[in-house]
Amino acid sequence: MLRLLLVDDHPVVRTGLAGMLSAEDDFLVVGEAGDGDEAVVLARTLEPDVVLMDLRMPRTDGADATAQILAERPQTRVLVLTTYDTDADIVRAVESGATGYLLKDTPRAQLADAVRAAARGETVLAPPVAARLVHRMRAPSAPSLTPRELEVLAAVAQGRSNADVGRELHIGAATVKTHLIRIFAKLGVDDRTAAVTKAYALGILPTPGAEP
Repeated sequence: MLRLLLVDDHPVVRTGLAGMLSAEDDFLVVGEAGDGDEAVVLARTLEPDVVLMDLRMPRTDGADATAQILAERPQTRVLVLTTYDTDADIVRAVESGATGYLLKDTPRAQLADAVRAAARGETVLAPPVAARLVHRMRAPSAPSLTPRELEVLAAVAQGRSNADVGRELHIGAATVKTHLIRIFAKLGVDDRTAAVTKAYALGILPTPGAEP
């Protein structure tokens, strides 16, 4: 029997999951928690094999609770079950050590199979989540500019000369030129216009007129 702990701040969701999963012959729902703090305590006392974890909850959220549970019980598997599939949510869940990430519209049979797979230590991802992770891995990362380089580039984007930028930032024009050379190298460009254009394209600088 796989011992399951259900974590969700909505009692109706927990009740539905409990009824659904208890119908499986090899599942035993040993507890329910309404937030991350309660989940950590119950995981410690009930020793579940798999925790089905919601992400956005009051007090301690699902990602932080996952990290705490796994720090105490690394043999426990945490399967995120949530409504949200934003990049930030997915990355936080994965970094916290979650074995899988499913959405709440997952059909019953697939959810049951995912719980079994998670118990075996297999990674289980909803198709939209897997697609987001693949896209994130394939997308080129933006070059890292220093805070001063960002200030220089932002000023250049406003059409200021090296001398104007120097006066505004209280540095010499030669220092501004040195910063620009480094910026060009990081962005793989040869001039000021190309640097500004690429910075907009990569999101290093906010596009003019965009909402903050």
